This record gives sequence, C-alpha cells and structure tokens, in this order.
Amino acid sequence: MNNILFFLTPKAMCAYLYDDYTLRQALEKMEAAGFAALPILNRQGEYRGTLTEGDLLWGLKNMCYMDMRQAEARRIMEISRRKDNIPARVTTSMRDLVERASTQNFVPVVDDKDAFIGIITRRSIIQYCMHQLFRED
Repeated sequence: MNNILFFLTPKAMCAYLYDDYTLRQALEKMEAAGFAALPILNRQGEYRGTLTEGDLLWGLKNMCYMDMRQAEARRIMEISRRKDNIPARVTTSMRDLVERASTQNFVPVVDDKDAFIGIITRRSIIQYCMHQLFRED
C-alpha cells in the first residue's frame, strides 16, 4: 500500500479550529469534539499547527489568570504550543507516515498548496499494520 489517501479522514469529517478563534471558542469546540488535540487552519484552509488540551490549559493559566472573560479576548495563535503535528503530503511514503504517527496521534494531510485536506489517525495506521502482520494467507 503506497497511497496514504486510503487512510484519510477528509476535512469535511474532521473537527478543526481556525487560527482567529478565541481561547473560549477553542475550548468549546474541543469539548464538543471530544478530542485532546485539533488541527488549526487559517480561513484559506491552510494548516497552521496543532492545539492540544495541555496547550490550552497552560495558555489559560499564563494569559488569562483563570478569568473566562479574558478568554473571549485572546486568540489561540497567542498560545505557545508544545509542538505542532508535522503534516504529510499525498506523496508521503508509508514509512514516513508510520514514523510521524509514532509521535503524533494524528497526521494532518495537506495538498501542494498547503491546503488542509484531512487527517490520518494513528489508529487507522495501527489497524492497517495489524492487518498486514496477522493476516491469514
């Protein structure tokens, strides 16, 4: 299997944040989605990074002093993020995809213009690898 698009969850089925969201909007979106990390996009659809629950927690502590009113005035791009998930392109090899998934719970996928087209979850890669390892011939 060399086509990573087989594993893609398309953008239309992904939860994500826009880079102009406030901390409060990000909190509400993450709570509704139920995920510990979400990709950040700009309004043109380009991948800008990854926001985790930990990033939000420390951002709230350091920027808002736990005052939720201040969270409505601060943008998520003001938060220092521990690390951004490294995106993959459609041409990324399976080996590189597995390597990225070993340190990221999802791999954002971008097209040639850096537009976000979806994610590949670590779970889908592990399921594929298990199928390859344990298939009965």
